[in-house]
Amino acid sequence: MSLHPAIERVTRRIADRSGPTRADYLARMDAARETSPARTRLSCGNLAHGFAAAGEDKALLRGARGGNIGIITSYNDMLSAHQPYEPYPTLIRMAARNAGGSAQVAGGVPAMCDGVTQGRVGMEMSLFSRDAIALATAVSLSHDMFDAVLCLGICDKIVPGLLIGALSFGHLPVIFVPGGPMPSGLPNKEKAAVRQRYAEGKATREELLEAEAASYHSPGTCTFYGTANSNQMLMEVMGLHMPGSAFVNPHTPLRDALTVAATEQALRITALGEAGSYRPLAHTIDEKAIVNAMVGLASTGGSTNHALHLVAIARAAGLIIDWDDLDELSRVTPLLARVYPNGSADVNHFHAAGGMGFVIRELLDAGLMHGDVRCVHGGDLRQQSLEPWLDGTQLRWREPPAQSRDATIVRPASEPFDSEGGLRRLQGNLGRAVAKISAVAPEFRTITAPAKVFDTQDALLDAFKSGHLEGDFVAVVRGQGPRANGMPELHKLTPTLSLLQDRGQRIALLTDGRMSGASGKVLAAIHVSPEAADAGAIARIRDGDSIRIDADAGTMDALVDPAVWQARAPELAPLQANRTGLGRELFALMRAQVGTAEQGACSLFVEEAQ
Repeated sequence: MSLHPAIERVTRRIADRSGPTRADYLARMDAARETSPARTRLSCGNLAHGFAAAGEDKALLRGARGGNIGIITSYNDMLSAHQPYEPYPTLIRMAARNAGGSAQVAGGVPAMCDGVTQGRVGMEMSLFSRDAIALATAVSLSHDMFDAVLCLGICDKIVPGLLIGALSFGHLPVIFVPGGPMPSGLPNKEKAAVRQRYAEGKATREELLEAEAASYHSPGTCTFYGTANSNQMLMEVMGLHMPGSAFVNPHTPLRDALTVAATEQALRITALGEAGSYRPLAHTIDEKAIVNAMVGLASTGGSTNHALHLVAIARAAGLIIDWDDLDELSRVTPLLARVYPNGSADVNHFHAAGGMGFVIRELLDAGLMHGDVRCVHGGDLRQQSLEPWLDGTQLRWREPPAQSRDATIVRPASEPFDSEGGLRRLQGNLGRAVAKISAVAPEFRTITAPAKVFDTQDALLDAFKSGHLEGDFVAVVRGQGPRANGMPELHKLTPTLSLLQDRGQRIALLTDGRMSGASGKVLAAIHVSPEAADAGAIARIRDGDSIRIDADAGTMDALVDPAVWQARAPELAPLQANRTGLGRELFALMRAQVGTAEQGACSLFVEEAQ
């Protein structure tokens, strides 16, 4: 099947736009390649420090043969998604020794959970934790002891941060090793119903806690299709996983076998290996891989957070993308999956129905993905669609199912749930924004209604509790951008906004903040750029202004007389309260340096004077 013209067009546009920055990046990465173990370049004193605690690996590390893997881990035992990584280094070291190499934990990265910080002060550091993780990854690898890298990370900011950091070491092969989702618990639809009843005052806190605990109940990622599980989809379609690794549950024989296979493969594809086997990260992540990522995001109804993360990841690889690219690709990509919040199934059900292997094959057959990406497993994207299984104790791969095992969850490209992916770029006199409409019913995708303006999400919730959110309206929550307060998710608003819509009101959200992959069924224009803290147009909106958002047409405008609109001064509530407390004072540098949402809301890409 030939490539769809839009896939070719966007890929070519990205390559042309990125010519100088990509060429500079590749030149730096290619110059860093070495054909002998990295540690052989160290002085005797340097090297002795590097293997002093290596135990039985000392003999190999002091010699000049055998590759050494750097493990970057996000392990902690408070958070369910990261707890499964505790035994991984021991397993990886054993597998590396058996393959004639070695492995060392090069460093750890912070791994905070948006589920714990949702609606709390800590959420104002969540997005910036991605940049901190990238920096921690670079620091960990700066010892220059390593010939390959295994990244143990899975959740929201962790995988993008690890990848951004690892791209600075793009001369090394890098494989991502997931931990997998927890087994299915309380169905997400039932959990959402309890949350909504609690918002109405019809459920007690104990009832709500019982529902949440039955949903988030064991080691592994959350099972809804938010940013964490969208990360795993992206690693598959960009070729950074061993095939089919994304959604295998923790603490299972298959999960361990995939981790061993990743270790063996990491040693196989170093610059020390056979001719033609070298798979450096810099040549895996190219414009084709990034386009595959955007198509994968659209085809599965993935998290809107990746409208930020993919821009930053691409930039770390010398590639420049924008929301127009994402919009154009989404409009030609069929929606192949219905996973909560875009459906009732969770990721375990999705995986059982055919999962990523089925989706990748369908998109390749439809000409909607580049098959010729240099996947870490040594083959191309067609082989990435293979499904892992255990034949006794032997890990093998087989073709994905020819037919969907459950057509209510995943469908072929010939019979999609929708003709397009549902990620939209909006623009108008309010600036530019992103909307995810795959879970929004068609009748709610357009609204013209008066604005109700709030400076915090708590102010909106207070207005609801006091009975002031009557009739149709557009809730404008501003001062939530990266420069203002770190761009927290506003997911705490979802139950309340859903309840109002269910009551028959026509409502929407307009914000320079984030809403995540769990934004749900209410129309939300998010990531508005320029943000209010940059004197963006969202700061000119006043209570009662007529706001029109048309997600189908891709527009958002304040219907205010142009002369009146231009004469208005931007308004923004004082931000001093967002500057200190719970560590926020330490992130002032990031708030000051951060780029716009469409630039990835990233603080790392600062041009230094020559």
